[in-house]
Amino acid sequence: MTAPLRASTVLPAPPAVLGAATALLDAYRPGDRFLATPRRTLLGEGVAVRVPHDARPLTERVREVLADAPERTGDPGAVVMGSVPFSPDAPPALAVPASLRTAPALVEDPLIALPVADGPRRDWQVREVPSGAEYGRAVADAAARIRAGEFDKVVLARTLELTCGQEPDLPLMLRRLARRDPGGYTFAVPTGPRRTLVGASPELLVSRRGATLTANPLAGSLPRSTDLAEDVRRAHSLLESPKDLHEHAVVVEAVREALAPFCSRIEVPEHPTLVNTAAMWHLSTTVTGELADPGTTALDLASSLHPTPAVCGTPTGLAREVIAGYEPFDRGAYTGMVGWQDASGDGEWVVTIRCAEAEGALLRLFAGAGIVGASSAEAETAETAAKFRTFLNAVGAAL
Repeated sequence: MTAPLRASTVLPAPPAVLGAATALLDAYRPGDRFLATPRRTLLGEGVAVRVPHDARPLTERVREVLADAPERTGDPGAVVMGSVPFSPDAPPALAVPASLRTAPALVEDPLIALPVADGPRRDWQVREVPSGAEYGRAVADAAARIRAGEFDKVVLARTLELTCGQEPDLPLMLRRLARRDPGGYTFAVPTGPRRTLVGASPELLVSRRGATLTANPLAGSLPRSTDLAEDVRRAHSLLESPKDLHEHAVVVEAVREALAPFCSRIEVPEHPTLVNTAAMWHLSTTVTGELADPGTTALDLASSLHPTPAVCGTPTGLAREVIAGYEPFDRGAYTGMVGWQDASGDGEWVVTIRCAEAEGALLRLFAGAGIVGASSAEAETAETAAKFRTFLNAVGAAL
């Protein structure tokens, strides 16, 4: 029997306290679960209970774990935190922390503006998988197949494998990422034995707060410039780019179609706006709606969306096959989702991009680009290089 949802008593908006959010950021240690969003900062320590991997729908397993958690932990305010991988067959890395500390959003904490102390200099060795040239050839081939009518869009990714002879300093990376884009979604969660997913995503997949849902698909991107005039020109050109506007419209329509069955009302702006990170400009649309059934959870909504065309392509099944044919690596948690949900069904789930997985002394970075018929190998390769910059800057490395 499906466990009923409880009234939300878990994560009210914390009162603003100077230094509260940055204190949680500074307290993070590998093995913890850290997530900072524009609404709150969460730090989960230890594991009370893990979400199992079996044949049941993930949403059912999470409901059951949250329903049982108060009896097992003595905490009526339990949440599930962690990540869900790109592949539907791979196990999730979700758990109820043994203890949970919350604070207001990092962006509201003035101390987030303070610089991060430099760690020891590291001599990173960087290996491209595939190389930029190989990636460009894959982009050109996929674009030609799209123009021939085989499929509509595919997102192709590549990785950088970084090594320096010792394990990376994950807390330092996390602090640098959070300070670079404090208004985004910064995370560090364990995904396996001695394996950690860490990153700073600009993209909210979906959130639920009571009966209100919000999704913020991003698709269509350009690298930013350090020259102010050129940066403004690039932002304006992105807003008028037929290629990027088409790519964005495909994603927004897919989001609307997935969420509409859950809603009594859904609102989708007619035109996208611009959002920026330190490295990129993105076309953005904020979709809002009211739930028809109050029993629909944040993870129900996220599962209906995952993966969006922004990280996979269209049609979804065919795009997955195309990705498997071109990408010489397993995406793992990349382009999955990371977030939290409480027993009432409220939660926030973020698209897992601008990220890396650390395993032992290996740090693997991921970046991808949406390929349509008008895509060029040079532009998409440059876009992935720009997206890598977020993480490369956080570790003190260069491509």
